[in-house]
Amino acid sequence: MRAFSLILKLPAVKPTHSLKSHPQQRIVELERQLVWANLKIRALEEALRKKRIEELGPKSETLSDLQLKLLVEEEPSTTRDEVAAEAKREPIQDAPPREGRAKHPGRARLPENLKRVEHVVRCEPCQCGVCGAETEVIGYDESEVLDVEPAKYFVRLTLREKRACRRCGEGTVMMAPLEPRIIEKGVASDAVVIDTIVKKYCDHLPLYRQSAILEREAGVEMSRATLDGWVMQVGGMLAPVVEAMRKDLLGGPYLQADETPVPVQVQGQLKGSNHQAYLWQYGKPGGETVFDFRMGRDRDGPFQFLGKWEGILQTDGYQAYDRVGGPKMVHVGCWAHARRKFVDAVKVNERDSHAAKMVVRMDALFLVDRTAREQGVSAAERHALRREHSRPWLAEIESACKALAALELPQSALGKACRYTLNMWSKLERCLDYEQVELSNNLAENSMRPVALGRKNWLHVGSEKAGPKVAAILSVVESCRRLNLPIREYLADVLPGLDRRPVSQVGLLTPARWAAARD
Repeated sequence: MRAFSLILKLPAVKPTHSLKSHPQQRIVELERQLVWANLKIRALEEALRKKRIEELGPKSETLSDLQLKLLVEEEPSTTRDEVAAEAKREPIQDAPPREGRAKHPGRARLPENLKRVEHVVRCEPCQCGVCGAETEVIGYDESEVLDVEPAKYFVRLTLREKRACRRCGEGTVMMAPLEPRIIEKGVASDAVVIDTIVKKYCDHLPLYRQSAILEREAGVEMSRATLDGWVMQVGGMLAPVVEAMRKDLLGGPYLQADETPVPVQVQGQLKGSNHQAYLWQYGKPGGETVFDFRMGRDRDGPFQFLGKWEGILQTDGYQAYDRVGGPKMVHVGCWAHARRKFVDAVKVNERDSHAAKMVVRMDALFLVDRTAREQGVSAAERHALRREHSRPWLAEIESACKALAALELPQSALGKACRYTLNMWSKLERCLDYEQVELSNNLAENSMRPVALGRKNWLHVGSEKAGPKVAAILSVVESCRRLNLPIREYLADVLPGLDRRPVSQVGLLTPARWAAARD
């Protein structure tokens, strides 16, 4: 709605008395007012359409066939390579259209690591239908289905032998020590505690639902407060591991960062309202990621996390990331964010060929990287491909943005897209200066999706003190997902007795180091 208020505040230009005596000047002035009015109407229509799209429209950022066709019809200068760059992008849709659907390749075989349980179906009768003799098995017709055994809850009774010397009677009673557990003297086994963590932070199942499931499936009344106590203890135990992950990240040359809001209950806050805190996420492509809990969204978050780090930081256009780190730190931008602004302009005006063409130009940059990824080339070889094929597009994108910014109303969707791209231009251009830098920080955004999904289910963080513990669990869970590690196996190996391990050993238990030790 801000666009409406800004536009409506623009002063209307009224013709002066002198113009009445000069018809030609009056015509020019009226034509100028008409152009200005049309721009205001277009901006209002775009704002209304954008609001409707946000509520009801598709979320895909791929141009439609109509928009691609428009490029060729209304923009004769558009090359086939530009159109192909966008046409090759895989569309996001729920199901392919009925007509022209590709032939199904057949059922995929179930994973080999799953246990096979054979069930033999006897052929009855076992006598030949012609001569009556006993038939013999000559083979089997095989078919596989995925099956499941519902979770079975049981009580594990541990019996420790107590031994004493009968001969002398002087020896002390001996007994085997207990194995370390996650919750010492707790009523739940390690497997139950880990199951609670995985269900909440991987499957986004809130604790009150887990409590109801335990009562329904096992007849055990386990309060939500008890489950929350398990979660908080695990979060506290993982804090030193996450600190070691942070040091590993800051020892590298390149990080991607992003942030997302998370509501927090604060003592003294009005009932039914939460304080809006933030989870700041820092990670490297193909490696671990760390969530940092902060009560606000100001510069203190990245300032304190990064310290004097002097690597390459890739973010969106949020200004809190400016002037952080050491004096030699390099700040690069994200081309996906710039592209998204022009996609929004196309959505609110489907016949805007200028915005559609800008999307296709930016897609040409991503097409070069995708080709390099498909060919499996090294970062240095990809950098060479960028210099050869991507560099020429930068000058065209910049000049087109400047030309459109001079023509478009600043508050229009296309005007905003051009202004964002030009304001970020130096940071966007740096993406091609370093071979290890990706064109976008979409990986960081993707790591925020579990938080967004969980936020809709578990609603809020219980307190300010709980925030860092939740962030520690999320850091480990998301790092295991990125590294394709079995989260249950990792937690079962690391958590028992973790609080009694020396600090020198904790640094060897990060997901990346744990995975390396297994290889």
